[in-house]
Amino acid sequence: MTPKPPAKNPQQLLEQMLLIRAYEEAIVNGSAAGRMPGTCTSVGQEAAAVGVVNALAPEDLILTNHRSAGHLLARGADPGRLLAEVMGRRDGYCKGKSGSLHISAKELGVVLTSTIVGAELSMAPGVALAQSMLGRPGIVVCFFGDGAACEGSFHESLNLAALWNLPILYVCENNHWQAFVHRREAMSREHVTEWAAGYGIPARTVDGNDVFAVLEAAQAAAAQVRESQRPYLLETLTYRTRGHLEPDDQGYVDKAELAGWLARDPIAIGRARLLADGLLSPAQAATMTDKVASHIAVAQAFAEASPFPAADELTRDVYA
Repeated sequence: MTPKPPAKNPQQLLEQMLLIRAYEEAIVNGSAAGRMPGTCTSVGQEAAAVGVVNALAPEDLILTNHRSAGHLLARGADPGRLLAEVMGRRDGYCKGKSGSLHISAKELGVVLTSTIVGAELSMAPGVALAQSMLGRPGIVVCFFGDGAACEGSFHESLNLAALWNLPILYVCENNHWQAFVHRREAMSREHVTEWAAGYGIPARTVDGNDVFAVLEAAQAAAAQVRESQRPYLLETLTYRTRGHLEPDDQGYVDKAELAGWLARDPIAIGRARLLADGLLSPAQAATMTDKVASHIAVAQAFAEASPFPAADELTRDVYA
């Protein structure tokens, strides 16, 4: 499997967001029913993932974090294999050994996902340096959250990228929450992009719930990284509308703030834009939703039918 080519029309962007939402809701429901382990979701952040990934070329490499489902699915990952991996089944991308938090998919250019906050930031300069030294054309795209931006690995990574002129597109999905702590309790700045200036790195903050705005900003940012072979920081302002991990009652979340962001749901915004512009009819929207639901149902059946790995698989494909 090769990375999915960028969406050819706006309707495909909406369909990808719907697929991500349906996939993660399947995990939420499966976890509540005891059929799947709890995991970290990115519900509410779909536009950020879809907009950025659709600005990438097939040769670009991705490093991401524990909220990676959107990046993987937008890149073309099979939801059945992703669900199988979450469930620890043999037909998952890593043969059931990674769960949902450490999936890698070489064929999609996804070097790693990591549940260690900021780990992808530590790895990105090395991956980009290898790309440059080997003369490979692709840029490196590093997704991280505002929590990782408050760690030392963020500043070390940006410093090296600027010093060594590395082709890295840093993408901060600022979802306002750092596990159970609001960003205002941990950040000395309103925007992560403010930190980029100290390293001479160009940066931009964009509405992360508007998939079309994210796509335009990511296309411009990726083009600049390709041309300059230097880093760029794109911050997508969005909101995680579910808890840190499943299950989580979000008792620590301000209900008025959550309601405000739920009213700015990225899928609703994208759908309304397409309907208003005459690029989507209500019937087409309903058909699209049904298509995605069917796709996820097939994916769930595939994952549940996949066997657990045999005992002799325990140390296979694992570094000692």
